[in-house]
Amino acid sequence: MAIDPFEAFSPPSHSSSHFSQQRHFYVAVDRLQFKMETLVGLLDVAGRRPSLPMVVCCSSRDELDSVCSAVSNLHYISLASLYSDLAEADRSLILEKFRQTTSRWSQKFSSLSEEKCEAEKVGEKSHMIVVTDACLPLLASGESPLSAHVLINYEIPTKKETYMRRMTTCSASDGILINMVVGGEVVTLKSIEESSGLVIAEMPINISEIL
Repeated sequence: MAIDPFEAFSPPSHSSSHFSQQRHFYVAVDRLQFKMETLVGLLDVAGRRPSLPMVVCCSSRDELDSVCSAVSNLHYISLASLYSDLAEADRSLILEKFRQTTSRWSQKFSSLSEEKCEAEKVGEKSHMIVVTDACLPLLASGESPLSAHVLINYEIPTKKETYMRRMTTCSASDGILINMVVGGEVVTLKSIEESSGLVIAEMPINISEIL
């Protein structure tokens, strides 16, 4: 991970009133070829929290497939994906299972100390959905938001409206949002930050510090 590109990245002093308990972070990756490796490293730590509900947002189906392939070897994460040609019954089942996970997380595990909170010890996998923008929950059609504790923007959206839609449909009101940024995407994320009134801080080296 490299953070030098963000030396001039100065967040505004105010935050959005909507979802004000959410925390927004960025991880700067110095080369594109290290991006997937960085994601897997983050999930290798976060995914060990039992019943932790996580969402990874991608801009394209190709990236979704790449993420699913890379994460499939992390056996303590239960993995699902939402994509355009998924059968409606399968989509409903994935959303329902994830709602059950968010319920378990809030009721049982969010207050456990770190040393007691590895998925392998308590027999509860974390749960992750990988989704493209075209397949985000449709709140206007009656679908419930995913309410994930951790939302990772593997690909930074080019528009503020897309970022905000990911935030409201995928993240819990007190959730953690992590933006993965490579090179010139710094400018894009800074623009989103300034236009939306959010504060996007540098993520600690150890993700467990913010979980």
